[in-house]
Amino acid sequence: MSGHGNTTSTPTLYAAIDLGSNSFHMLVVRQVAGSVQTLAKIKRKVRLAAGMDNQQQLSDEAMQRGWDCLALFAERLQDFNTDNIRVVATAALRRASNADAFLAKANTLLGYPIEIISGEEEARTIYQGVAHTSGGPGKRLVVDIGGASTELIIGEQFEPTLLQSLNMGCVTFLEDYFANRILNQAAFENAIAGAKAELAPLVAQYRELGWDCCVGASGTVQALQEIMVTQGMDEVITLEKLHRLRDQAIACGQMDALDIEGLTLERALVFPSGLSILIAIFECLEVTRMTLAGGALREGLVYEMMTAMRHSDIRARTIASIQSRYQLDEDHGINVAATALELLHQCPASWIPEPEAGSLLHAAACVHEIGLSIGFKHDGDHAAYLITHLDLPGFTRAQKQLVATLLRYYREQLVCIDGQHALSTTSANRLLRLLRVAVILCHRRNSRVRPMIGLNADGDALTLALDTTLLDASPLLRAELEQEALRQSSLGQPLVVHAQDAHALSHTHH
Repeated sequence: MSGHGNTTSTPTLYAAIDLGSNSFHMLVVRQVAGSVQTLAKIKRKVRLAAGMDNQQQLSDEAMQRGWDCLALFAERLQDFNTDNIRVVATAALRRASNADAFLAKANTLLGYPIEIISGEEEARTIYQGVAHTSGGPGKRLVVDIGGASTELIIGEQFEPTLLQSLNMGCVTFLEDYFANRILNQAAFENAIAGAKAELAPLVAQYRELGWDCCVGASGTVQALQEIMVTQGMDEVITLEKLHRLRDQAIACGQMDALDIEGLTLERALVFPSGLSILIAIFECLEVTRMTLAGGALREGLVYEMMTAMRHSDIRARTIASIQSRYQLDEDHGINVAATALELLHQCPASWIPEPEAGSLLHAAACVHEIGLSIGFKHDGDHAAYLITHLDLPGFTRAQKQLVATLLRYYREQLVCIDGQHALSTTSANRLLRLLRVAVILCHRRNSRVRPMIGLNADGDALTLALDTTLLDASPLLRAELEQEALRQSSLGQPLVVHAQDAHALSHTHH
């Protein structure tokens, strides 16, 4: 029944297992329509690092917790092709003096070899996981706070340039600085100072290389984001918010009474130590903002096994996968996207200043008809639901929310949208207006007859010029644009549509 590497294995299934210092994780995925679909995530709090004494010996209890967990994982691996499984162990087993004793039994239980990877290899794989699941141009700083180590990586696209694995983690710091479970100013100050001492040797090099965006890829950062969203803040982590959460923790006085809105019970124990390490990183490296990464070590292992998924543009891959899975009309989506971007480029750069705006408008336009896969009636609501709940590698949570909102109102009913965190409220509303006009202009679904357009933006007022001959020959297009002008103007966002001679239009067009 063991069936390891048997001939009936399912070739499209992949498993990545990460024996971490705090938790053991197993990720099971399959490749479908050019994307990675998660089938199972199994996680057990094994707390290996907490069971290590001063001689770096793992206690019998900690090892037994690990073996019990691996017995569960082994059952799930029975039908896998052996080439599609990677099992790695990180900091706690790198450090344990009796790691061999643990591994001998662990390998037998699993039936697959366990690799203990170096800190550098761990950092490299984490970076691959982030690069394959998180968008964003330029250089990125990736921070992953584990149970017994913290990885800091700077890289661009899929290439890490600088990587470091430090001997500090939320489990080891819990025992070093919060052993008496007291949460006061002094405990946090000591923990932050301890983390800063670990960071000191690399600060100059990291600051000199610099980065354009910073992403966090760990349980600590995920816990922070859950807390912030629950407390009504946006998704971007800043030093001010970290200080505010530290003060909330100190106000609780001790670990048993740690009650922060949005913090789950299972994360509570290691939260203060993880928070201290993150504060130290923000202060030492002068990080101003951080968002949550889409993946880390396990995703990195999976993508390294799936050679076909190594792709240079994460968002393009995500959009292509959605178009394929939901059988969208790709040509029409591309046509609407090109029209929407043409409208955007005719507006002054200051009209929608955020550099991400064009890429989000393009994404929304390419998949704007996804709701039709459920039904024409209420297709905007269907689209918003699907986008909100789909896995969209390359998009942050706030960017997903913005795309979902744009698609909810891409035709017919128009509202003023707010509560968006990916762009300012003004920019979000302006993108929606451009998308709606682009959809109307492409109503014939024929890219060869895309009309020549001129758009002028002055504050909230838009003036759209179209070829006179075209408007005279297209009464339906004219009627739809006039109706749209009424809708936008009634919300205090004037839209004026007028006819212009083709010669004059081509002059302004160029």
